[in-house]
Formats: sequence, structure tokens, C-alpha cells
Amino acid sequence: MTWPPASRFLRSHAARSIGVYVVVAILWEIVGRLELIGGGAFPALSDILSTLWTERSLYPAHTLATTSSAFIGYVIGNVIAIGAAVAFMVSPRLERLMRGIGIALFSVPLIAVVPILVLAFTGSTPRIILAAVAVYFTTMASTLIGLRDIDPRLEDFVMVSGGSRSDVLRRIRLRNSVPGIVAGLRVGAPAAVLGAILAEYGSGTRTGLGTFLLGSLGQGDPARLWGIGFVATAISAGAYVLLGYLERRLAGKTTSASVMTVTPATLGGTDNQSRSTRALFAIASFAATLGAWQLFVSGVGLSPIIARGPIDFVRYLVSSPQAAASRRRLLEALGETVPLTFVGLAIGLLFAFVLATFLSLRPLIAQGVMPFALISQTMPLVALTPLIVLIFGRGVTTTMVITISVTFFPAFVATAQGLSQAHSGTIDVVKTYNGSDLQVLRLVQVPTAVPYLISAARLAAPRALLGVMIAEWLATGKGLGQLLNESRGLLDYGMIWAVAAISVFIAAGFYAGIGLVERSVARRYAN
Repeated sequence: MTWPPASRFLRSHAARSIGVYVVVAILWEIVGRLELIGGGAFPALSDILSTLWTERSLYPAHTLATTSSAFIGYVIGNVIAIGAAVAFMVSPRLERLMRGIGIALFSVPLIAVVPILVLAFTGSTPRIILAAVAVYFTTMASTLIGLRDIDPRLEDFVMVSGGSRSDVLRRIRLRNSVPGIVAGLRVGAPAAVLGAILAEYGSGTRTGLGTFLLGSLGQGDPARLWGIGFVATAISAGAYVLLGYLERRLAGKTTSASVMTVTPATLGGTDNQSRSTRALFAIASFAATLGAWQLFVSGVGLSPIIARGPIDFVRYLVSSPQAAASRRRLLEALGETVPLTFVGLAIGLLFAFVLATFLSLRPLIAQGVMPFALISQTMPLVALTPLIVLIFGRGVTTTMVITISVTFFPAFVATAQGLSQAHSGTIDVVKTYNGSDLQVLRLVQVPTAVPYLISAARLAAPRALLGVMIAEWLATGKGLGQLLNESRGLLDYGMIWAVAAISVFIAAGFYAGIGLVERSVARRYAN
């Protein structure tokens, strides 16, 4: 057997990745041993692993409770998402009518609805519902794109051969959507774990990683907190990597059904109707969203004192005896939360753009950085928050770090994808005139990546709001997160529903506003 030269092995991707991991582990151990960060809040890697092993008997029950609920919600949410995508493919009008509900489900800061679900349901049901909500939109959107994005010649061939629209759906569109479905499943796996853990916060359940984490916060044991974070991340990352492998295996077997490219703007679909028609659909979609809210309130069977519908929400903030005081508290909280969301989102996007452009010039470094970017994506935010609090304290810095961390990865990946989509012929023209790599980046790659970055900003904005609210709930004691926490303690159900509704409106407003910018930029670059 002939072994490859050592130099070839050292240049290989696997060797570089392993080398990066080893260097990071050594640096982590040194920093932890010397207590250089947070006075011991960043423990040595060996201490974390030792604590994990010593307390290994504590983990099975908590891990099983979280993973079982996350898995059930994951399956339910994805089945509903795939079914909805097929229905939307068959009936585009239905998709436009239900778009408001889809955006609301995607935009809702999950922490805002935890108190409502805990009031309405018992046992593991809140965890299952939150996990299902967390995975729905990404799977639905990626499946719908796969169903739509087929080579029209294949559709014509089936129709000319005597086939029907259902034959096109079954033989072409569903097959073409498989990579999109798997991609949605992959992204949804960490989201399902996050949803399940969030539902465990304040739910009163005795088992679950969220319960374990919350109970360990006051014990002053950073190694245990990091260990819980490691376990939660391992669950999410394991599912993410496994589904990524499946996605790569399936990609090569389904490409024949599609020879077209999906642009970022296609995520929300395209509207060819007049402005008046679009306005009517927007109004109908908003009405359907309010109707779904009222249907949920009526269906759970709770006391009217606890369950509040859209009319109750308006009455609470407008005509109730405490309306003025409630509005003042809500506006004060918004004044603390919304600016931090904007700032954190902007910094996260800027950091992602700068790093992606730099790494496009240094691909060897990129191969070492990407695994850690993936870890930041798969680590459940609620498990990350206590660790950041240990290092940075309970001030604004913690809020910024959390918000930047949750917005960075999608923007980084989207920008890197956009940079790689630059037309090779245009790049060759620049190089023909002795253009440098930096000039290629500035003149060709960056303009190509801008629509992708804006698309990522639209998807990251609701995550930024969620990050700020989680930081406020667990760390800073300010803003909407703290108001939600206070309202639970005071049994102020009207404010609980008001915070949930307002946070959804704000996140959906971010999503829609950036969507307008995205479509404008897409039209400009298309021309």
C-alpha cells in the first residue's frame, strides 16, 4: 500500500480542520487554566469534560425529555410544512392568503409565547408546539422553492405526453423538492431543540435540559453550565451534520429535474398582480392571521381572564381602566428593546459581510473558520446565553454579543454563497485587464453578494429580536423580555398577550420592511 506524501496530507482539508481544532482546544485549556476571561467563568476544557463525566448520571433523563419533545415537534412541524408547501404550489392564491400566518410563525420570538403555551397546555405539549413552530417556516419555504423551480421544458414534456398537472407535481416537482426538503430539515433540527429548551424555561417541568440549565444558574458552577451547553449543542449539531450528509447524497440524484437557479428574492414568491390585487391579498392575509389568533384562543378552552383575542388586545391597550399605564410600560420596554435589536442586527450583518469577503480572499483560513461558524448555528441560543452572561456580565454588552451571534451565521453563509455565485466570465474580463483579486472582489463578487446579504438580513431580523428578548429575560432585566417576566409574576395576562402580539408585529415589520428593500435591490441587479 502506498501512502500519499506527507505534504499532500498536510494540505488536505481534513488535516487543516483537525489542526484548527487542536489549536483551539490548546488555547481554550490555557485561557481556562489561567482564568484570563471572567475570572473563571470560562473554565478549562478539561474541567468541563471532567464535570460532564462526573455528573453523567444527571444527563440521561434531562436529555431524553428534551430530545423526545423536540423530535415529536420536529416531525409534526415538518409534516405540516411540507403539506402546506404542496397546497401552496397547487393554489398560489392560498399561499398569498396564508402568507401572513407563515410570516407570523417565522417572526414570533419564541420566548414571547412560552407563557401563553404554559397557561394553555400541560406536560410536554408546550415543548412540542414550540418545536413545531420553530421548524415550520424554513421547511415550508425551502420545499416551496423546490416545487416551483423546475425546468419548464420538463413540465411541457409531461403535458404533451398526455400527463396532467398532478403528474407534473408527482413526477417532477416533488422529486425536485427533495433537496429543498432535506435542507429545511437540516436547518430546522437546531431550531426544534431551541424551541423545546425555551418551553422548559418557566414551564414547571422537572426534567429537560432547559430545566437543568435554569436550576444550575445559581450554583456558581461554570463547568456544569458549559457542560449542559455542550450536550445541547451536540444534539443539534449531530442532527445538523447527519442531515447535511443526507442532503449532499441526495443532491446529485435530483439535479436533473432542475437546471435553473434560485435567487434570494424567490423565497417569498413572486407577485405579478396589480397593486390593488396585492393590497387586497395583504388585507385578507392579515385578517386570516387575526382569525387564526382568535381561533386558537377559542379552541384552547381557557378562561376569558387568561385567554385574550385580538379584540381583547385592543381593549386592554385602549379602553381598559389600566390602558394608559399599560401603554406607558409597553412603550418604555419597546424603547429599550428595539434600538438594541437594530444595533445588534447591523453589527452582526457588517461583521458577517466583512468576514465573508476577507475569507473569500483567504480560502485556506475559511476552511478553518467554517466549522466554528457551524457550531454557532447549531448551539441553542438559550443554552448559549448563561455562558455569555458568565463572561460579560448582565449589561448591554451581553445583549449585543447574543444578538450578533444569532444574526451572524445566516448572513455569513448567504454572503459567502453570493460571493461564490459571481459570473466566471465577468471575473475573467477583470483578470484579463490585470485586475487583482481585490479588484475582482470589489467590482464583481461584492455586487453579486449584496442581494444575498439583504435576503439574509430579512431572515435574521426576527432572530435578532429573539436574541435581545432572551438576554433581557435572563440577564439584563430590561425591555420586553423583563416586562414579559414581570407580567408572569403579577398574573397580568393582558400584558403577556400584549407583549407577545407586539413582538410578533415588530418582527414581522422588520421582515416585511427588509423584504421591500430586497425586492428593490433584486430588480436593480436584474436590470
